[in-house]
This record gives sequence, C-alpha cells and structure tokens, in this order.
Amino acid sequence: MSKQTVALIYDFDNTLSTRDMQEFTFIPALGMSPSEFWSKCDEISHSLSMDHILAYMFLMAQKAKEKGISLSPESLRAMGKDVQFFDGVDTWFKRVNDYGEAIGLEVRHYIISCGLKAMIEGCPIGKEFYNIFACDYIYDDNGDVIWPGVAINYTSKTQFLYRINKGVEDMGEHKKLNMYMPASERVVPFENMIYIGDGLTDVPSMKLTRSRGGYAIGVYRNPQDASYLVNEDRVDFYVEGNYVENSEMDVAIKAILNRISARIKFKELSENSYRSVKERK
Repeated sequence: MSKQTVALIYDFDNTLSTRDMQEFTFIPALGMSPSEFWSKCDEISHSLSMDHILAYMFLMAQKAKEKGISLSPESLRAMGKDVQFFDGVDTWFKRVNDYGEAIGLEVRHYIISCGLKAMIEGCPIGKEFYNIFACDYIYDDNGDVIWPGVAINYTSKTQFLYRINKGVEDMGEHKKLNMYMPASERVVPFENMIYIGDGLTDVPSMKLTRSRGGYAIGVYRNPQDASYLVNEDRVDFYVEGNYVENSEMDVAIKAILNRISARIKFKELSENSYRSVKERK
C-alpha cells in the first residue's frame, strides 16, 4: 500500500488545553478574572458590532498597553509555556504518529485556532504541529501592536481546511487556493482529514469535513457542555478530553485511522485488479 498523508486538525482552547490560553498568564497579569475579561469582550463586540475575535484581540492590545505588558511574539511565546493540557497530550503525538506509520499512513498534526499563534508556538507541544493557523498581530518598528494580521473566527476556519487539502499553506497565497486543482494533485484528501474540536466555533469545520468524506470528533469536559454536537449530528465521536492510551479519544482515532488505511488498501487492490484484467486483453 502506498503511504498517504492523514491530517489531524485540532482546535486548541478546551480541545487540547484545559482552558482558553489567555487565562493562564495574560489575564491574571491584568488583575482581571477570566469572566471579567470575556464579558468585556462581549460588551465591546455588541456595542461596536465587532467580530468577537477582533474584539478580544483589541481588548488584549488595549489592556496590555495600559499595564505595560508586551505582546511581542517573544512575550506571547513565553506566556505559552504556562498553558496546561488534558491528560496524555504530552505523549499523544508520538503515539499517533507511530500507529499511523505501522498501518502505512503519514500523520500530520495541524492547529486551526481562534487563539494566538505565538502562544501556541511557545507552548510545550508547539513543535508537534506541521502548521499552526491562528490569530496574529502586526507590529511597528518598536514592537508595538498596530493591527491584527490574522483573525480567525468560526466561519473563516474552513478556509484552512482547503489550504491543507490543496497544500497551499502560505497565508499570502490566495490565487492558487481559489483556482481549480485536480483531486490527484491535492495533498490531503478531505476523506483523510480528522477534525477535533469542542464547541460552536468548530461546527462549520466539522460540517465541511464530514460532508466531504472526512471525520469529526467532539471533545468535552462535561458531557452536557456541547451535547448539541451529538444531538445535531455534527460529529462521529463525542469523547472526554483525555488523550492517554486506551482512552475514548485514543480508541476513536485508531478506529478512524484503521478505516482510512483499509479504504486506501481496498481502492488500490480494486484498481490493480482492474488494470490486470485490461492488460490480459
């Protein structure tokens, strides 16, 4: 069987990390509680008719300036070191990679997050990802924030599924992303994608992935937190945020990888059989 690429695509906050990434270091440094900070974001978003992701990026920049806190990429990466993860995440990537290798698959791990790219890069698992698509700032010559460079919300997340599918991962490249590309040239077929997320911001990506033949897994801490993912048939599996060996997540991912591997093998056997018959004529 020829080796094919499989993409495991994760949301970050409350999917791999136990809380929103800003809540570990940044928000406490402001002297605010998480509920105060996010309530203020909601207030800004509603009062200015502003996208909620842009609202939190604006509020971070505003409050950081007031408190003299740097939001440079280096500072954000340093904050990322304090992010905490669900059990088993630290050993998850090697285990999944090894399992995929054993059944003839190359596994790539991606992040598509509404959080901050630099924080994810600096977190303890930042080096495990083939690429990280997340929000980012633009800075002036003094290293001060002047504008959001990338702001990813629930609907724009789907753009990055197409980037992974086509192998067009340069954020500055749009022409090739939107042009027709034959299926044979696409790097990761949608049926080789597994999207893993925890809530509303993931629903469009889950729906798109599944509609194109891929898979979606919902992650919960409390089963009632996002039960609509099951009730509205958004996911193939709905599992606890636990990545240890033999956990629900571990079993679900291996089951999907096995299915992908079997489908690829079946297709190759069928095509070889058909080719063999034609050659005999």
